Amino acid sequence: MTDGSTALVTPFKGERYRDLERSGDLIAPPYDVISTEQRRIYRERSEHNIVRLILPAGNGNRYGHAATILESWRSQGVLVQDREPAVYVVRQEFEAPDGETKVRTGVIAAVVVEPYSQGRVRPHERTHRGPKEDRLALMQSTRAMFEALLLMCRDSSGVLQELLLSVVAGDSDFQTVLDGVRISLWSVPGQAGKAIASAAGDDGALYIADGHHRYETAQIYHAENSAADRTLGLIVPLGDPGLTVLPTHRIIHGSPIDRSAVVSLLEERFEPTDLASAGDVEVYLGGVGERLRCVVYLPGPTFLGLQVKEGVDLSWLPFADEPTVLALDVAKIDSLVVDPLRSVGGSPCKISYGPSTKMVIQRVYSEGASAAVLMRPTGVEQVLAVADAGAFMPQKSTYFAPKVPSGLVVLRW
Repeated sequence: MTDGSTALVTPFKGERYRDLERSGDLIAPPYDVISTEQRRIYRERSEHNIVRLILPAGNGNRYGHAATILESWRSQGVLVQDREPAVYVVRQEFEAPDGETKVRTGVIAAVVVEPYSQGRVRPHERTHRGPKEDRLALMQSTRAMFEALLLMCRDSSGVLQELLLSVVAGDSDFQTVLDGVRISLWSVPGQAGKAIASAAGDDGALYIADGHHRYETAQIYHAENSAADRTLGLIVPLGDPGLTVLPTHRIIHGSPIDRSAVVSLLEERFEPTDLASAGDVEVYLGGVGERLRCVVYLPGPTFLGLQVKEGVDLSWLPFADEPTVLALDVAKIDSLVVDPLRSVGGSPCKISYGPSTKMVIQRVYSEGASAAVLMRPTGVEQVLAVADAGAFMPQKSTYFAPKVPSGLVVLRW
């Protein structure tokens, strides 16, 4: 266990691919967003693609197989450890769903592994046992971390953002493109790297944006291996203009639901408004006012805007006594809209998620879903407020874009 005197963020001797020019064939998205088909595609790109480690093949000991592959890559010089500790500045240029080009800049560094009770690494959602068991087995076999969490820091002084901007003004170690996102990386050793790491931890707290399961797995592994007292984190300052949270629209997979059933279920608490087309959805959701809004989409197509009525009693909601959660659109919509729709969707009625209105609508058709519930994104400050309160959001409340690529830098224990 660490204490408050242990540095929150430090440089480390990262392992990286030697062949930087082929980086686009070697890195991959995080393990938990890779479909079976995508896994095949990444494996075929290169015999050294990181997906072979984060999602190892084999009918027997898959995790032992990953360890064997890792050692062979090291002995062949596929992966090479840097000679001195450094931090790794990462710039991701991407297109948001509205077509706007954005740039997010952060730094991969070694982040302390310690209990949440220390208050320095703060979560905002609960985790499940299964994914942690899977990642733990991989850590135990490989004694390495291949994927960085996405973390946020307040950077109240603005120093971290200034230092990162100074770094990206120079030539990068490499540039590549992964799934439409242009990625650039700079290694920063020495005093400059230490200054960046210090600035990233200056406010005394980091907030997990994406990667709760991986951080909690690192906590478990640290209890087994005291040397594993750090994990990988891509830390983004709160003021970064590319720090983007997309909505997590809900797709309901069940029996068909018609408009009259939706109105009958929800008209006690909501004022319904028929929208002409998908083009009206963003306008409606972005409408002026503080009242809760969402849009129910039904195949047909039908777009039904729902605005909560004035004075509706919310005191019965299970999270009504936690103001930071009660302030979340997604928490209220899950209880007031999604759950009632699931109740008429038959059994079993499953939920899936998507950040893009257009893609969600397409999936409703292609997957034969009952409906979709479209909503506004959760605000970054709302995420921090929930974490500061020690509370938890519903599952799939946020979608931080873009994802942090796996394999940019490896941390070995």
